[in-house]
Amino acid sequence: MGNYHELSEKIIKQIEYDRKEHVTFDYACRDEDVIRKYDNPHDYGNILRPAFVRDVEKIMHNPYYTRYADKTQVFSFIKNDDISRRAQHVQLVARIARNISRILGLNGDLTEAIALGHDIGHTPFGHAGERNLSDLYQKFAGRYFNHNIQSARVFNTIFPSNISMQTLDGIICHNGELELKEYRPKKYDRNDFALFEQKMEEAYTDQSAIERMIPCTLEGCVVRVSDIIAYVGKDRHDAEKIGMIDNIDIFDGDRIGRTNSEIINNMTVNIIENSYGKPYLAMDDDFFEALKKCKKENYALIYKKDELNAVIKEQIYPMMDMLYERFRNDLINKDESSAVYKHHIAYIAQMAKFTHNRVDYAGLPADDIVVDYIASMTDDYLVDLFAFLYPDDKHHVEYRGYFEDLKN
Repeated sequence: MGNYHELSEKIIKQIEYDRKEHVTFDYACRDEDVIRKYDNPHDYGNILRPAFVRDVEKIMHNPYYTRYADKTQVFSFIKNDDISRRAQHVQLVARIARNISRILGLNGDLTEAIALGHDIGHTPFGHAGERNLSDLYQKFAGRYFNHNIQSARVFNTIFPSNISMQTLDGIICHNGELELKEYRPKKYDRNDFALFEQKMEEAYTDQSAIERMIPCTLEGCVVRVSDIIAYVGKDRHDAEKIGMIDNIDIFDGDRIGRTNSEIINNMTVNIIENSYGKPYLAMDDDFFEALKKCKKENYALIYKKDELNAVIKEQIYPMMDMLYERFRNDLINKDESSAVYKHHIAYIAQMAKFTHNRVDYAGLPADDIVVDYIASMTDDYLVDLFAFLYPDDKHHVEYRGYFEDLKN
């Protein structure tokens, strides 16, 4: 039947009492405290569309939101409709985070906005693609690439949407690779959007800045821990579906379980038990250690497997390197027949009519534009584009088809 924990009678009674007596806590980010870069009346909250509902809708209607569907979560080059793509991941994060936020009395709309937007700047081919793009950006421009910073850039520069500072801050601080026992919001010294942009810029020049970033809202903290909860168990089931592991029983499940549903349930229960009515998120020591162990097991048995990384290093990295240098030169030489103009700059210009705050995107530095273009690509687009530009090149990718198991 699985290892499923339940909320204690004590916390259940406390929640029921507080709801009956309309007890609230002053820890949620209020709609009226929203901070935006531009004071556009069009973005004012109202009864129909409160402040952070507007953020949710801006994110879901962003031109790049659809591209989540063909970006690797963990497993690339496999035609299998039953394994996760990044689109499902952000939905799972949003669902887990909204559930925690609801019980803790936080702003569910802000929570959803952060969750749905947190990975929109992710590269094709997951974190492996992200590492290589950062190496290229550092080589040519002396700057670092991080997908969480890129996600905010999508909303703030590529398609300026006047998204709130609270949502954007939660996005850049969502670091799902760094788990903490306690998540305490770190508020800004003053309500100044320039402080957020300064925080973003620091990540481009200081490789360690990402590790120091803490969300300014409790809602952002909820999304950050929910990001981890959403992927550790799901990646295991996906690994089992593609035959990378024989069975999820190989994982240790003594404390928080080993299956996706057990981990989500048990981590949610423990966070609520330790966080209800408090201005921070916390979990028990043994749960924190178990969560860290979950990740270590995933790295050892899934993420670092040669079969997962060999094709990316041997094929995708050279493809990405060649595309980066080609498009960089095309921009420097102003070759408007290039795909970087026709498929990227022209598309952004076309979409600009739907934004209220426009930037001279074509006038930005060449390396920034190339990074934006490659980061925006889906897996299939990058592979197909390379094959189109270099039809006789030795680098190519063969996908595992749907019917491989029927060939024998």
